[in-house]
Amino acid sequence: MALDSKIPNGPIADKWTNYKDHINLVNPANKRNLDIIVVGTGLAGGSAAATLAELGYNVKAFCFQDSPRRAHSIAAQGGINAAKNYKGDGDSVYRLFYDTVKGGDYRAREANVHRLAEVSANIIDQCVAQGVPLAREYGGLLDNRSFGGTLVSRTFYAQGQTGQQLLLGAYSAMNRQIGRGKIKMYNRHEMLDIVIVNGKARGIIARDLITGKIERHSAHAVVIGSGGYGNVFFLSTNAMGSNATAAWKIHKKGAFFANPCYTQIHPTCIPVSGDHQSKLTLMSESLRNDGRIWVPKNLEDAKAIREGKKKAIDLSEEERDYFLERRYPAFGNLVPRDVASRAAKERCDAGFGVNKTGEAVYLDFAAAIERYGKEAAHVKGLNENDKALVTKLGTDIVKSKYGNLFQMYLKIVDEDPYVTPMMIYPAVHYTMGGTWVDYNLMTTIPGCFSIGESNFSDHGANRLGASALMQGLADGYFVLPYTIGDYLAPDIKMGPISTDLPEFVEAEKAVVDQIDKFINNNGKHSVDYFHKKLGKIMWNKVGMARNAKGLTEAIEEIAALREEFYKDVKVPGSAFEFNQELEKATRVADFLELGELFAKDALHRNESCGGHFREEYQTEEGEALRDDDNFAYVAAWEYKGKPSDAVLHKEPLNYENIKLVQRSYK
Repeated sequence: MALDSKIPNGPIADKWTNYKDHINLVNPANKRNLDIIVVGTGLAGGSAAATLAELGYNVKAFCFQDSPRRAHSIAAQGGINAAKNYKGDGDSVYRLFYDTVKGGDYRAREANVHRLAEVSANIIDQCVAQGVPLAREYGGLLDNRSFGGTLVSRTFYAQGQTGQQLLLGAYSAMNRQIGRGKIKMYNRHEMLDIVIVNGKARGIIARDLITGKIERHSAHAVVIGSGGYGNVFFLSTNAMGSNATAAWKIHKKGAFFANPCYTQIHPTCIPVSGDHQSKLTLMSESLRNDGRIWVPKNLEDAKAIREGKKKAIDLSEEERDYFLERRYPAFGNLVPRDVASRAAKERCDAGFGVNKTGEAVYLDFAAAIERYGKEAAHVKGLNENDKALVTKLGTDIVKSKYGNLFQMYLKIVDEDPYVTPMMIYPAVHYTMGGTWVDYNLMTTIPGCFSIGESNFSDHGANRLGASALMQGLADGYFVLPYTIGDYLAPDIKMGPISTDLPEFVEAEKAVVDQIDKFINNNGKHSVDYFHKKLGKIMWNKVGMARNAKGLTEAIEEIAALREEFYKDVKVPGSAFEFNQELEKATRVADFLELGELFAKDALHRNESCGGHFREEYQTEEGEALRDDDNFAYVAAWEYKGKPSDAVLHKEPLNYENIKLVQRSYK
């Protein structure tokens, strides 16, 4: 089938406004007759559920956690972008649009990104009205800080808890609708399949994770807001429960999966300490706003630090290599995430790593503490040359900005980052790929919408910092509520949809059969045994740097591992109880298919762009080398029985408003 992105005609600045003026609407009385299922209650799903219910639709919301407050959106700590130009430094809707398209290495859809930039300011107003405690300056105005990949300060934040506070705002809006009876909340429920009736999404099959009961739920439309697939790598910054099952199930029923190889490696994570770990911890990118990244200049010093014979504070300024500032003087420590990540890996691979494994660099706040301390002393009329006083004043200011992050680091690493530089290393964080959607946020399954991280639409190959929260809330608060009405308008007289239809029976049987197979398999190895194996294949051969040989091997190894998994996985317990091993089994089964498609997508794309770095395609300076003539398209894959048989469909990316240039951050 041909992809129809349904992008409106006309100038890009007018597309969204004109589009809203001419779409079909559902009047308030008719909204009461329409049911919508929302899967996932993070920022995208939570904001969508709350807004749709506020409009009058009947909403059923599903999350596998015990409360929507537990959604992984809380882990996005650093901030949310909006083009309000509060700093007066030249920001605008166009500038945010431009930075986001360029930051995506020209692999995002222009029309979607411009719409995102347009509604960004509305998001801040909405959240402030909800009582979200965004940081404020001394005079009471909302504060901004700068973030990687941009030259302006447009990032709104709530200390280092931005995602959590924004989620609480969406959750409070949801709670109001739950109290009114407009949202029926299904906690501890997991979607295990979608039901398609006469070619349209009309419901889901879900499992009650407490009792094990399999349930049928019908609706006039289904919205997937279940997040990304970073846990395909096993070790990532994602919560351990984060999974790709909802998105993958709709893919297997006809929703194309786009750009799976576009995965963001975040540069500021606490390094791996051993095989015992089940996840990694993100240290917000906002830390790069004040922290300076460095390694020792001399290999002897790096070795001495790894062996415990020296400490970071023993090295003078002349003995330190601030490699991002050296290589990228224009952006310094605020280069985009893929650039910072590869630079850190390159230094560690060259032998300059500073922890016991050799896979860590320093993030140092000494200069920021001194700078802030001297400024505070000057303002207070105190002695700027009193080192102890300056350190105390500067530490207090850094604590006010990042205190919870520093506290978290201290608890995990048992080192005080106010005194000793943090150690960081890149880790898998955010996935830019996902289900393909058109301008309406609808997948290739009519009536099935995908929002937030579960879709592919706005970030291209390299999401800039502070854009994930922006996209999730834009989709949920300001885009989907318009576009879903256009789709639902013809259904206002349809009435409730029966769950006794043959399609529901068939979908439920497929779910039960898979569960029975896992429970009765009696293999030798745990689910984690296979998940860890998959993760090592993905990190070693489909990770920060990829090549044709490694990707070809990965495809073969993942297929073999999947076959072994079904033969030899052991899932203890019963299907009709709280059984987390069974939960993991269904999720890892999906990862074992997604991982192969991920590698296949990376192998077919013979270029480097943003988070997708092919070693064969790089500049003399080691930077990503795009091929705009042959690969300026969205790669949307159609499921054909198994990943190796997936069919590629291309959506050309026509850049009419931004000139395609090879980027430089020097």
